[in-house]
Amino acid sequence: MRRIHLAVGVLTVVVFLASGQYLRFHSPPLTAVEDGTRLLYRSRHIYILASGLVNLVLGLYVRARVAGWRKTTQAVGSALLALAPILLLLAFLNEPGRGLHADLWQSRFGLFALFGGSLLHAIASIGNPAEKRQGNAAGTEVA
Repeated sequence: MRRIHLAVGVLTVVVFLASGQYLRFHSPPLTAVEDGTRLLYRSRHIYILASGLVNLVLGLYVRARVAGWRKTTQAVGSALLALAPILLLLAFLNEPGRGLHADLWQSRFGLFALFGGSLLHAIASIGNPAEKRQGNAAGTEVA
């Protein structure tokens, strides 16, 4: 699970950088397009970064739960978090051309996946007595 999140995170951050270059060299320049379209491009661009950073951090720090409902909850959360960058990239590519009044389902579901996956990971980690961190002699927590 860590490797998948790490790979998705690194790839998504690279996609974020590439989408930034796309915005920089967009024709016509973004300063010349309608405000709503520019807003859609920029917000979707930032959403890509958010989903990439969440996956990157999970890839560095997540600890797999051993069994039971916590493991299942964490696995569903991981699936949602891995799906979020795909939906948000599709939103970046498709939604700005539709305008603010269109059905923007890709970004909506991408953000729901990001929120839901993060929440499920938090739920799987809260109050788990078998995996509590041990404190050292100085009273600070040790990972």
